[in-house]
Amino acid sequence: MKIAKFSVTVIISLILLNIVSCKSVPVSGRRQMAFLPESMLVNMGLQNYNEFLSSHKLSTNQQQTDMLVNTGNRIAYAVEDYLRKNGLESRIQEFHWEFNLIEDDIANAWAMPGGKIAFYTGILPVTRNEAGIAVVMGHEIAHVVARHGNERMSQQLLVQTGGMALAVALSEKPEETRNMFLASYGIGSAIGVLLPYSRAHEREADLLGMIFMAMAGYDPHEALVFWQRMEQMSGGQGPPEFLSTHPSSAARIREIREFIPEATKYYRPE
Repeated sequence: MKIAKFSVTVIISLILLNIVSCKSVPVSGRRQMAFLPESMLVNMGLQNYNEFLSSHKLSTNQQQTDMLVNTGNRIAYAVEDYLRKNGLESRIQEFHWEFNLIEDDIANAWAMPGGKIAFYTGILPVTRNEAGIAVVMGHEIAHVVARHGNERMSQQLLVQTGGMALAVALSEKPEETRNMFLASYGIGSAIGVLLPYSRAHEREADLLGMIFMAMAGYDPHEALVFWQRMEQMSGGQGPPEFLSTHPSSAARIREIREFIPEATKYYRPE
């Protein structure tokens, strides 16, 4: 496999985009380059999310579904309230939250831009209760709020198309761009197959997710309990899909333990 060589124009474009497009992730303050129009990504997310729902079975367990939706709305409301109070109202406009429980044995969950989130029933034996759902929900909402998918797709467009505008890429390379989009949001070309976020994004989503669940009145210590159950679920075999790129669940548990003091600052028990 040959390593792609950048032209001088592409290198200059990369530098300029990095300077002009850098923004800060809410709460963490990390600088990121996410230069694509979020509104366009939200529209793409809605289309792909609806296609996914049309070809997959929703859970008929009303109690579990209601718990999922209520937990999602509770955390989403807390996050929006935080953004509003911190001068980030513009981000709220892109959110169109939707939470669906998919009948599938895979221990998985993922989110599209704009807040279209899917949980698989296979992860419920690990979440066990509302607090456990809040851990996973906070993590997925964190990916949305931090625009991790935009950041990844921005990087991929620079590398694979030399900085081609998204609209042009969709017109000239629709299938390739669609697969790039799905991969950027942690989903395979066969929608629903989890692809790894970078370790940096996963770590940030873990931290922000714990903070967001704490804002909504869920004890962030529950994150440690959840990941310990996830480690047990792996049974010494390969990690479950939801573990993504972390080298091991044990390493993730160590990081979660380190995040608890920071997340606890936002905890307001109801």
